[in-house]
Amino acid sequence: MSIYVGNLSYQVTEEDLKMAFSQYGTVNRVQLPTDRETGRPRGFAFVEMEGDDQETKAIEALDGAEWMGRALKVNKAKPREERSPSRGS
Repeated sequence: MSIYVGNLSYQVTEEDLKMAFSQYGTVNRVQLPTDRETGRPRGFAFVEMEGDDQETKAIEALDGAEWMGRALKVNKAKPREERSPSRGS
């Protein structure tokens, strides 16, 4: 399972996230999606940690915490929904 981290500063890096979450356990992976057109971060990320207990500790500690001038939104990531192909005109 992974953790959703929202309301991120656009200046945040994968390394920043890894450092912040490593206080609560082992970080296996950080995904910082970027906008396809601009290449800029989209303001959210996904963090995978070694175990559920570590993820729970991180969520409890960081949800609502102010970081880089923003109040974080941190919770269990929901499974990705399948999107129907868009029909371009």
